[in-house]
Amino acid sequence: MKLIERYLFRQLLGPTLAAVAALAGVAILSTSLGRLELIVEYGQSAAVFGRITALALPGLLALILPISLFVAALVRLNRLHTEQEIVVCFASGMSRWRVISPFIRLAAIAALVVLALNLFATPWAARQVRAELFSIRTDLTATLVREGEFNKPAPNLTVYAQRVERDGRLINVFIHEDRPVDGPRTFAAKEGRIITRDQAPALLMNNGSSEEYDEFGTLTFLVFDENVFDLKPFVNTTDQLFYKISDRYLHELVFPDMRQRWEQDNRTKMLAEANARLATPLYCFTFLMLALSAVIGGQFSRLGYGRRIIYASALAGAARVIAFGAQAASEENPALNLLQYAIPLGLAYLAYADLFRRRASGEIAGRRRAEPTPLALAGAPAR
Repeated sequence: MKLIERYLFRQLLGPTLAAVAALAGVAILSTSLGRLELIVEYGQSAAVFGRITALALPGLLALILPISLFVAALVRLNRLHTEQEIVVCFASGMSRWRVISPFIRLAAIAALVVLALNLFATPWAARQVRAELFSIRTDLTATLVREGEFNKPAPNLTVYAQRVERDGRLINVFIHEDRPVDGPRTFAAKEGRIITRDQAPALLMNNGSSEEYDEFGTLTFLVFDENVFDLKPFVNTTDQLFYKISDRYLHELVFPDMRQRWEQDNRTKMLAEANARLATPLYCFTFLMLALSAVIGGQFSRLGYGRRIIYASALAGAARVIAFGAQAASEENPALNLLQYAIPLGLAYLAYADLFRRRASGEIAGRRRAEPTPLALAGAPAR
């Protein structure tokens, strides 16, 4: 790129990165509010909360990068045009294509980044989040025990632990079980730990005592150094990690395992998701062309281009909403997947044609004004 083209490229790159950072910060904040249950309900640490929140970033970036490019292009192009820097480029002999080529290059880079995020980073991060959440929700310590609270993980079971150590030890454990047939029983121990015995979960208690009533109402009190409380009747150990459509890689969406009933039933939804991931990067070009058409495509004005910017913003928003509708419709009718590509490509073509049509019409009008009149050709004085 020549010096002026590198200058124009940098003029758009900085605001784009700033817009990405600002929108990503807002998106991360809103996402983190929905993950507060990890701390409130499951007692997870701030590190786990931060890791899961950060893993949402690739998917958010894929959505906000085209929008950031559009916002940055409108702001920076409006400034360049009102300060006549674009006019100077045209006056120096640069063609309209040379002026916009640095912006097109940036849009191409953004599109490649979005494509990489959609195909690799986003599904990988989504799988990590899914596995982390599955581990948290199936963690018996987090499910059965809430530090300093009486918890009822099952209708006939009450569990209390004064403190949960980082290594999984439960300090000052209390368990009360209401048995419909044999009568209630209670355990109290100084320490406890979740273990696996005979491929089933159990609570190993140390230095404690137990009280229970038999069917005749006789109280039995027992002091023990070690005792095991079977947890299998109170927990669901059949849960399996399952990846949703948004968690799958492109080849898994395009070539599903038809031996599985769930993938047979969701074949068209997976295909719609695959096409959406491939079509999303096109909006980097579409939004940029809309911004270029709104600012550079019209006549020069020192008062700004507010009306054309509003029209371009409305078109961009409508296109994105229609695209989401097209994706939902293509889940039922795979033939409608073509709309996911036709919407951004068609709108980009219209903006491109409008941008260069206005330029061509302006050049024709300029040539007509420059042509001598018949009176001037005859030697008559011009009025």
